[in-house]
Amino acid sequence: MFDGNKSISFDNTDQNIHNQISVGNSNFTVTPWEVEGNIDYNKLIEKFGTHAINDEIIKKIEKITGEVHPFLKNRYFFSHRDLDWVLDEYQKGNKFYLYTGRGPSGLVHLGHLMPWLFTKYLQDKFNVKLIFQITDDEKFLFNDNKDLEAINKFTFENVLDIIAIGFDPVKTTIIINTKHINYLYPLSIEIAKRITFSTAKAVFGFSNSSNIGMIGFPPIQSSPCFLPTIIEKKLTPVLIPAAIDQDPYWRITRDVAEKMGYYKPAQIHSKFIPGLINNEKMSSSKPETAIFTIDEPEKIEKKVKDTFTGGQPTVALQRKLGGNADICPVFWYLKYLFDSEGESIERYANCKGGELLCGECKGDLIKKVKPFMSNIQIKREKAKDMIKEYTIDGQDLDV
Repeated sequence: MFDGNKSISFDNTDQNIHNQISVGNSNFTVTPWEVEGNIDYNKLIEKFGTHAINDEIIKKIEKITGEVHPFLKNRYFFSHRDLDWVLDEYQKGNKFYLYTGRGPSGLVHLGHLMPWLFTKYLQDKFNVKLIFQITDDEKFLFNDNKDLEAINKFTFENVLDIIAIGFDPVKTTIIINTKHINYLYPLSIEIAKRITFSTAKAVFGFSNSSNIGMIGFPPIQSSPCFLPTIIEKKLTPVLIPAAIDQDPYWRITRDVAEKMGYYKPAQIHSKFIPGLINNEKMSSSKPETAIFTIDEPEKIEKKVKDTFTGGQPTVALQRKLGGNADICPVFWYLKYLFDSEGESIERYANCKGGELLCGECKGDLIKKVKPFMSNIQIKREKAKDMIKEYTIDGQDLDV
Protein backbone atom coordinates (compact mmCIF):
# COMPACT_ATOMS: atom_id res chain seq x y z
CA MET A 1 0.00 0.00 0.00
CA PHE A 2 2.84 2.41 0.77
CA ASP A 3 5.44 3.14 -1.84
CA GLY A 4 8.44 4.82 -0.35
CA ASN A 5 9.60 7.56 1.96
CA LYS A 6 9.21 10.66 -0.15
CA SER A 7 8.40 13.94 1.54
CA ILE A 8 6.47 16.75 -0.07
CA SER A 9 6.80 20.50 0.11
CA PHE A 10 5.02 23.43 -1.49
CA ASP A 11 6.79 25.93 -3.70
CA ASN A 12 6.48 29.68 -3.36
CA THR A 13 3.27 29.82 -5.38
CA ASP A 14 1.25 28.08 -2.68
CA GLN A 15 -1.07 30.12 -0.51
CA ASN A 16 -0.31 30.69 3.16
CA ILE A 17 -3.68 29.63 4.52
CA HIS A 18 -2.86 30.98 7.96
CA ASN A 19 -2.61 34.57 6.76
CA GLN A 20 -5.43 37.07 6.76
CA ILE A 21 -7.16 37.47 3.41
CA SER A 22 -7.80 40.99 2.14
CA VAL A 23 -10.94 41.68 0.10
CA GLY A 24 -11.45 45.21 -1.16
CA ASN A 25 -11.50 47.49 1.84
CA SER A 26 -12.19 44.69 4.31
CA ASN A 27 -10.26 41.78 5.76
CA PHE A 28 -11.30 38.37 6.91
CA THR A 29 -9.46 35.45 8.45
CA VAL A 30 -10.24 31.78 7.90
CA THR A 31 -8.03 29.17 9.56
CA PRO A 32 -8.88 25.88 11.31
CA TRP A 33 -8.80 27.76 14.63
CA GLU A 34 -10.03 31.25 13.80
CA VAL A 35 -12.80 32.69 11.64
CA GLU A 36 -13.15 36.45 11.74
CA GLY A 37 -14.54 39.22 9.58
CA ASN A 38 -17.09 39.47 6.78
CA ILE A 39 -16.39 36.36 4.69
CA ASP A 40 -16.34 36.73 0.92
CA TYR A 41 -17.01 33.13 -0.11
CA ASN A 42 -16.21 33.68 -3.78
CA LYS A 43 -12.82 35.06 -2.79
CA LEU A 44 -12.34 32.13 -0.43
CA ILE A 45 -12.98 29.66 -3.26
CA GLU A 46 -10.36 31.46 -5.34
CA LYS A 47 -7.86 31.64 -2.48
CA PHE A 48 -8.21 28.01 -1.40
CA GLY A 49 -8.38 26.69 -4.96
CA THR A 50 -11.70 24.86 -4.53
CA HIS A 51 -14.68 24.72 -6.91
CA ALA A 52 -18.14 26.22 -6.54
CA ILE A 53 -21.09 23.85 -6.29
CA ASN A 54 -22.78 24.21 -9.68
CA ASP A 55 -26.11 23.18 -11.20
CA GLU A 56 -24.57 20.20 -12.94
CA ILE A 57 -23.43 18.65 -9.65
CA ILE A 58 -26.79 19.36 -8.03
CA LYS A 59 -28.61 17.68 -10.93
CA LYS A 60 -26.35 14.65 -10.59
CA ILE A 61 -27.15 14.39 -6.87
CA GLU A 62 -30.86 14.79 -7.60
CA LYS A 63 -30.69 12.01 -10.20
CA ILE A 64 -29.16 9.64 -7.62
CA THR A 65 -31.17 10.62 -4.54
CA GLY A 66 -34.42 11.84 -6.05
CA GLU A 67 -34.23 15.20 -4.29
CA VAL A 68 -32.04 18.21 -3.58
CA HIS A 69 -31.34 19.05 0.05
CA PRO A 70 -32.16 22.70 0.90
CA PHE A 71 -28.56 23.20 2.10
CA LEU A 72 -27.43 22.50 -1.46
CA LYS A 73 -30.19 24.40 -3.21
CA ASN A 74 -29.53 27.46 -1.03
CA ARG A 75 -25.74 26.99 -1.35
CA TYR A 76 -25.11 26.69 2.37
CA PHE A 77 -22.82 23.96 1.08
CA PHE A 78 -21.18 26.02 -1.60
CA SER A 79 -17.76 24.60 -2.48
CA HIS A 80 -16.10 21.25 -3.15
CA ARG A 81 -13.09 19.27 -4.20
CA ASP A 82 -13.72 16.19 -6.39
CA LEU A 83 -17.39 15.83 -5.44
CA ASP A 84 -18.19 15.14 -9.10
CA TRP A 85 -15.60 12.33 -9.14
CA VAL A 86 -17.05 10.75 -5.98
CA LEU A 87 -20.53 10.78 -7.54
CA ASP A 88 -19.18 9.18 -10.72
CA GLU A 89 -17.49 6.45 -8.68
CA TYR A 90 -20.69 5.86 -6.73
CA GLN A 91 -22.64 5.38 -9.95
CA LYS A 92 -20.06 2.80 -11.01
CA GLY A 93 -20.75 0.86 -7.79
CA ASN A 94 -17.71 2.11 -5.83
CA LYS A 95 -19.33 3.41 -2.64
CA PHE A 96 -17.67 6.17 -0.66
CA TYR A 97 -17.28 6.65 3.08
CA LEU A 98 -18.28 9.86 4.81
CA TYR A 99 -15.82 11.40 7.24
CA THR A 100 -16.41 14.41 9.44
CA GLY A 101 -15.49 15.48 12.96
CA ARG A 102 -15.81 17.67 15.98
CA GLY A 103 -13.25 19.39 18.19
CA PRO A 104 -14.77 19.29 21.70
CA SER A 105 -13.80 22.74 22.92
CA GLY A 106 -17.25 23.49 24.28
CA LEU A 107 -20.94 22.73 24.00
CA VAL A 108 -22.63 22.10 20.67
CA HIS A 109 -24.68 24.89 19.09
CA LEU A 110 -26.93 25.33 16.08
CA GLY A 111 -23.97 26.06 13.81
CA HIS A 112 -22.35 22.70 14.60
CA LEU A 113 -25.58 20.81 13.95
CA MET A 114 -26.08 22.02 10.38
CA PRO A 115 -23.19 20.16 8.70
CA TRP A 116 -24.12 17.09 10.76
CA LEU A 117 -27.72 17.24 9.53
CA PHE A 118 -26.42 17.35 5.98
CA THR A 119 -24.04 14.46 6.69
CA LYS A 120 -27.00 12.40 7.91
CA TYR A 121 -28.85 13.23 4.70
CA LEU A 122 -25.86 11.95 2.70
CA GLN A 123 -25.64 8.79 4.81
CA ASP A 124 -29.34 8.06 4.38
CA LYS A 125 -29.64 8.88 0.69
CA PHE A 126 -26.44 7.18 -0.45
CA ASN A 127 -26.61 4.36 2.14
CA VAL A 128 -22.96 4.78 3.10
CA LYS A 129 -20.78 4.43 6.20
CA LEU A 130 -19.52 7.33 8.31
CA ILE A 131 -16.40 7.85 10.41
CA PHE A 132 -16.88 10.62 12.99
CA GLN A 133 -13.61 11.78 14.56
CA ILE A 134 -13.49 13.59 17.91
CA THR A 135 -10.26 15.62 17.99
CA ASP A 136 -9.98 16.04 21.75
CA ASP A 137 -6.18 16.07 21.47
CA GLU A 138 -6.32 19.06 19.14
CA LYS A 139 -8.42 21.08 21.57
CA PHE A 140 -5.98 20.35 24.37
CA LEU A 141 -2.87 21.17 22.32
CA PHE A 142 -4.19 24.33 20.69
CA ASN A 143 -5.94 25.87 23.69
CA ASP A 144 -4.03 27.03 26.74
CA ASN A 145 -7.28 27.51 28.67
CA LYS A 146 -8.55 23.93 28.43
CA ASP A 147 -7.31 20.98 30.51
CA LEU A 148 -7.96 17.34 29.65
CA GLU A 149 -10.59 16.95 32.33
CA ALA A 150 -12.71 19.76 30.88
CA ILE A 151 -12.22 18.45 27.35
CA ASN A 152 -13.28 14.95 28.42
CA LYS A 153 -16.54 16.37 29.75
CA PHE A 154 -17.18 18.24 26.50
CA THR A 155 -16.34 15.07 24.57
CA PHE A 156 -19.08 13.18 26.39
CA GLU A 157 -21.62 15.98 25.86
CA ASN A 158 -20.69 16.34 22.18
CA VAL A 159 -21.02 12.60 21.55
CA LEU A 160 -24.58 12.76 22.89
CA ASP A 161 -25.35 15.48 20.33
CA ILE A 162 -23.81 13.46 17.51
CA ILE A 163 -25.92 10.43 18.37
CA ALA A 164 -29.02 12.64 18.76
CA ILE A 165 -28.77 13.60 15.08
CA GLY A 166 -29.84 10.04 14.27
CA PHE A 167 -26.89 8.58 12.40
CA ASP A 168 -27.28 4.88 11.69
CA PRO A 169 -25.34 3.05 14.46
CA VAL A 170 -24.61 0.13 12.13
CA LYS A 171 -22.99 2.44 9.59
CA THR A 172 -21.44 5.02 11.96
CA THR A 173 -18.14 4.77 13.84
CA ILE A 174 -17.04 7.38 16.39
CA ILE A 175 -13.28 7.64 16.96
CA ILE A 176 -12.02 9.70 19.92
CA ASN A 177 -8.38 10.47 19.32
CA THR A 178 -6.99 10.10 22.84
CA LYS A 179 -8.96 6.90 23.45
CA HIS A 180 -8.61 5.25 20.05
CA ILE A 181 -5.21 6.46 18.84
CA ASN A 182 -4.14 2.86 18.12
CA TYR A 183 -6.48 2.88 15.11
CA LEU A 184 -4.93 6.08 13.75
CA TYR A 185 -1.27 6.09 14.74
CA PRO A 186 0.16 3.73 12.09
CA LEU A 187 -1.44 5.82 9.35
CA SER A 188 -0.52 9.12 10.98
CA ILE A 189 3.22 8.37 11.05
CA GLU A 190 3.13 7.30 7.40
CA ILE A 191 1.53 10.65 6.58
CA ALA A 192 3.85 12.62 8.88
CA LYS A 193 6.93 11.14 7.25
CA ARG A 194 5.87 12.62 3.90
CA ILE A 195 5.19 16.20 5.06
CA THR A 196 8.00 18.66 5.66
CA PHE A 197 8.02 21.18 8.49
CA SER A 198 8.21 24.00 5.94
CA THR A 199 4.93 22.76 4.45
CA ALA A 200 3.29 22.62 7.87
CA LYS A 201 4.45 26.17 8.61
CA ALA A 202 3.18 27.46 5.26
CA VAL A 203 -0.24 25.83 5.57
CA PHE A 204 -0.93 26.23 9.29
CA GLY A 205 1.21 29.19 10.29
CA PHE A 206 3.29 27.32 12.87
CA SER A 207 6.18 29.26 14.40
CA ASN A 208 9.09 28.68 16.76
CA SER A 209 6.73 29.28 19.68
CA SER A 210 4.27 26.57 18.58
CA ASN A 211 4.35 23.57 20.88
CA ILE A 212 5.52 20.40 19.15
CA GLY A 213 2.18 18.69 19.81
CA MET A 214 0.50 21.25 17.55
CA ILE A 215 3.03 20.60 14.81
CA GLY A 216 2.49 16.85 15.01
CA PHE A 217 -1.31 16.95 15.10
CA PRO A 218 -2.35 17.42 11.42
CA PRO A 219 -1.44 13.86 10.29
CA ILE A 220 -3.76 12.48 12.99
CA GLN A 221 -6.68 14.42 11.52
CA SER A 222 -5.67 13.17 8.07
CA SER A 223 -5.63 9.49 9.07
CA PRO A 224 -9.38 8.74 8.86
CA CYS A 225 -9.25 9.68 5.17
CA PHE A 226 -7.37 6.44 4.51
CA LEU A 227 -8.88 4.20 7.18
CA PRO A 228 -11.86 3.12 4.98
CA THR A 229 -9.49 1.58 2.43
CA ILE A 230 -7.92 -0.49 5.20
CA ILE A 231 -11.31 -1.47 6.63
CA GLU A 232 -12.79 -2.45 3.25
CA LYS A 233 -9.53 -3.98 1.96
CA LYS A 234 -9.94 -2.13 -1.32
CA LEU A 235 -9.45 1.43 -2.55
CA THR A 236 -12.38 3.39 -1.14
CA PRO A 237 -13.32 7.02 -1.88
CA VAL A 238 -13.91 9.34 1.06
CA LEU A 239 -16.14 12.44 1.10
CA ILE A 240 -15.69 15.01 3.88
CA PRO A 241 -18.65 17.32 4.65
CA ALA A 242 -17.32 20.13 6.85
CA ALA A 243 -16.99 23.88 7.13
CA ILE A 244 -14.37 25.33 4.80
CA ASP A 245 -12.09 26.42 7.65
CA GLN A 246 -10.94 22.78 7.89
CA ASP A 247 -9.77 22.71 4.27
CA PRO A 248 -6.02 23.16 5.06
CA TYR A 249 -5.96 19.70 6.65
CA TRP A 250 -7.30 18.12 3.49
CA ARG A 251 -4.90 20.03 1.24
CA ILE A 252 -1.90 18.36 2.84
CA THR A 253 -3.74 15.04 2.94
CA ARG A 254 -4.49 15.19 -0.77
CA ASP A 255 -0.85 15.94 -1.51
CA VAL A 256 0.34 12.70 0.08
CA ALA A 257 -2.61 10.42 -0.73
CA GLU A 258 -1.56 9.04 -4.10
CA LYS A 259 2.06 8.69 -2.99
CA MET A 260 0.75 6.39 -0.24
CA GLY A 261 -1.50 4.44 -2.59
CA TYR A 262 -4.87 5.98 -1.62
CA TYR A 263 -7.51 8.09 -3.32
CA LYS A 264 -7.40 11.80 -2.57
CA PRO A 265 -10.20 12.65 -0.11
CA ALA A 266 -13.02 14.68 -1.63
CA GLN A 267 -14.72 17.50 0.23
CA ILE A 268 -17.93 19.47 0.29
CA HIS A 269 -17.64 22.73 2.23
CA SER A 270 -20.26 24.64 4.20
CA LYS A 271 -20.41 28.31 5.05
CA PHE A 272 -20.32 29.61 8.63
CA ILE A 273 -23.55 30.21 10.51
CA PRO A 274 -23.81 33.82 11.74
CA GLY A 275 -24.02 34.49 15.44
CA LEU A 276 -26.78 36.29 17.28
CA ILE A 277 -24.73 39.39 18.06
CA ASN A 278 -23.28 41.80 15.47
CA ASN A 279 -23.48 39.14 12.75
CA GLU A 280 -20.23 37.49 13.88
CA LYS A 281 -19.73 33.73 13.63
CA MET A 282 -21.68 31.63 16.13
CA SER A 283 -19.11 30.45 18.68
CA SER A 284 -19.06 28.14 21.72
CA SER A 285 -16.57 30.47 23.38
CA LYS A 286 -19.05 33.37 23.13
CA PRO A 287 -22.30 32.02 24.63
CA GLU A 288 -24.24 35.16 23.80
CA THR A 289 -23.73 34.50 20.06
CA ALA A 290 -25.04 30.92 20.06
CA ILE A 291 -28.10 28.74 20.65
CA PHE A 292 -26.87 25.57 22.36
CA THR A 293 -28.50 22.16 22.29
CA ILE A 294 -28.86 22.21 26.09
CA ASP A 295 -30.40 25.71 26.31
CA GLU A 296 -33.73 25.84 28.13
CA PRO A 297 -36.70 27.16 26.09
CA GLU A 298 -36.77 30.40 28.08
CA LYS A 299 -33.10 31.02 27.38
CA ILE A 300 -33.58 30.32 23.66
CA GLU A 301 -36.48 32.75 23.53
CA LYS A 302 -34.49 35.49 25.27
CA LYS A 303 -31.49 34.98 22.98
CA VAL A 304 -33.65 35.23 19.87
CA LYS A 305 -35.41 38.36 21.16
CA ASP A 306 -32.01 39.96 21.81
CA THR A 307 -30.65 39.00 18.37
CA PHE A 308 -29.12 41.56 16.04
CA THR A 309 -31.28 42.07 12.91
CA GLY A 310 -31.24 43.99 9.67
CA GLY A 311 -34.21 46.09 10.75
CA GLN A 312 -34.62 49.85 11.05
CA PRO A 313 -34.46 51.71 14.41
CA THR A 314 -38.22 52.36 14.48
CA VAL A 315 -41.40 50.74 13.18
CA ALA A 316 -42.15 53.83 11.09
CA LEU A 317 -38.77 53.64 9.34
CA GLN A 318 -39.17 49.91 8.84
CA ARG A 319 -42.51 50.46 7.13
CA LYS A 320 -41.04 53.24 5.00
CA LEU A 321 -37.58 51.89 4.13
CA GLY A 322 -37.87 48.15 4.70
CA GLY A 323 -35.36 45.91 6.42
CA ASN A 324 -32.09 44.39 5.25
CA ALA A 325 -32.66 40.64 5.21
CA ASP A 326 -29.21 40.06 3.70
CA ILE A 327 -27.46 40.85 6.98
CA CYS A 328 -30.12 39.46 9.33
CA PRO A 329 -29.27 36.22 11.17
CA VAL A 330 -32.95 35.71 12.07
CA PHE A 331 -33.82 35.60 8.36
CA TRP A 332 -30.77 33.39 7.77
CA TYR A 333 -31.82 30.74 10.33
CA LEU A 334 -35.38 30.70 9.04
CA LYS A 335 -34.22 30.40 5.43
CA TYR A 336 -31.72 27.61 5.92
CA LEU A 337 -33.37 25.60 8.67
CA PHE A 338 -37.11 26.15 8.87
CA ASP A 339 -38.81 27.99 5.99
CA SER A 340 -39.76 26.33 2.73
CA GLU A 341 -38.32 27.88 -0.41
CA GLY A 342 -41.60 29.66 -1.11
CA GLU A 343 -41.92 30.93 2.46
CA SER A 344 -38.37 32.26 2.37
CA ILE A 345 -38.91 34.14 -0.89
CA GLU A 346 -42.09 35.71 0.49
CA ARG A 347 -40.41 36.59 3.80
CA TYR A 348 -37.51 38.27 1.98
CA ALA A 349 -39.83 40.39 -0.18
CA ASN A 350 -42.01 41.40 2.77
CA CYS A 351 -38.95 42.36 4.82
CA LYS A 352 -37.46 44.49 2.03
CA GLY A 353 -40.86 46.03 1.36
CA GLY A 354 -41.45 47.04 4.96
CA GLU A 355 -44.53 44.85 5.41
CA LEU A 356 -42.77 42.56 7.88
CA LEU A 357 -41.35 43.67 11.21
CA CYS A 358 -38.34 42.13 12.98
CA GLY A 359 -40.48 41.12 15.95
CA GLU A 360 -42.65 39.00 13.67
CA CYS A 361 -39.63 37.16 12.25
CA LYS A 362 -38.20 36.66 15.73
CA GLY A 363 -41.55 35.24 16.84
CA ASP A 364 -41.53 32.81 13.90
CA LEU A 365 -38.01 31.69 14.74
CA ILE A 366 -38.86 31.18 18.41
CA LYS A 367 -41.87 29.01 17.46
CA LYS A 368 -39.69 26.83 15.26
CA VAL A 369 -36.34 26.63 17.02
CA LYS A 370 -37.70 25.80 20.50
CA PRO A 371 -39.36 22.49 19.49
CA PHE A 372 -36.39 21.70 17.25
CA MET A 373 -34.00 21.97 20.20
CA SER A 374 -36.44 20.24 22.55
CA ASN A 375 -36.44 17.24 20.22
CA ILE A 376 -32.63 17.20 20.21
CA GLN A 377 -32.64 17.28 24.01
CA ILE A 378 -34.98 14.28 24.22
CA LYS A 379 -32.72 12.34 21.88
CA ARG A 380 -29.62 13.37 23.87
CA GLU A 381 -31.06 11.69 26.95
CA LYS A 382 -31.69 8.47 25.03
CA ALA A 383 -28.16 8.67 23.60
CA LYS A 384 -26.61 8.13 27.04
CA ASP A 385 -27.51 4.44 26.73
CA MET A 386 -26.34 4.14 23.12
CA ILE A 387 -22.72 5.33 23.17
CA LYS A 388 -21.08 1.92 22.88
CA GLU A 389 -23.14 1.21 19.75
CA TYR A 390 -21.17 3.97 18.02
CA THR A 391 -17.61 3.92 19.41
CA ILE A 392 -15.04 2.01 17.42
CA ASP A 393 -14.10 -0.16 20.42
CA GLY A 394 -17.70 -0.72 21.53
CA GLN A 395 -17.07 0.92 24.90
CA ASP A 396 -18.88 3.59 26.91
CA LEU A 397 -17.14 6.84 27.85
CA ASP A 398 -15.81 7.69 31.29
CA VAL A 399 -16.86 11.19 32.34
